[in-house]
Amino acid sequence: MRLDINLASQPYEDARRFWLRWGVALGAVSILTLALVAITITGWFAARYDHATIASYRVQIAQRDAIREQAQAYLNRPENRSTRDQSQFINELIERKSLSWTHVLEDLEQVMPARVHLVSIQPQLDDDNELQLKMIVGGDSRDKAIELAQRMEESKHFSQTYIETEHTATEGTGDKVEFLINGVYVPETEAALTPLPAATAGATKRSRP
Repeated sequence: MRLDINLASQPYEDARRFWLRWGVALGAVSILTLALVAITITGWFAARYDHATIASYRVQIAQRDAIREQAQAYLNRPENRSTRDQSQFINELIERKSLSWTHVLEDLEQVMPARVHLVSIQPQLDDDNELQLKMIVGGDSRDKAIELAQRMEESKHFSQTYIETEHTATEGTGDKVEFLINGVYVPETEAALTPLPAATAGATKRSRP
């Protein structure tokens, strides 16, 4: 009978297989590390570029605000107030004349909920030269007025919509409550050039009972 006796002081190990396995793992870790370092460096450079761009925009905005304040201060001088008021009056006339009431009423009809109707509407230019609409609407519940404000805010033709006041409707009108709703009207050309940001959809509306 033959007996195989191992006289080695250490157990047998396959060194080649050991280094092959650990070498592959070490290589994978090294590649992953290099990739993470590259991503970090790229992100750092991109962040620097973004910060520089934002700083440039802030400087431009500050410069324009300074010019606007200087112009406003100049127009507010006593000797220039008549010219300023006349200019504002002419701008309001031009803006109102260019307003298509047919389009405004059609756009309102698209967002008007059931059992709510328009009582009166008044346009005026705000400080930013935007066409602001003050509307009185009547209905049978406050929820319908809130729904109207939400629909207007989500529409591409209206923005900055909120309920300013509410009160009990006059007897004989058939309505239970009336609401004063403020909003900025965006004409068709501006609405086509400026798509509505997704973040504004579903934004919280201001309500002042």
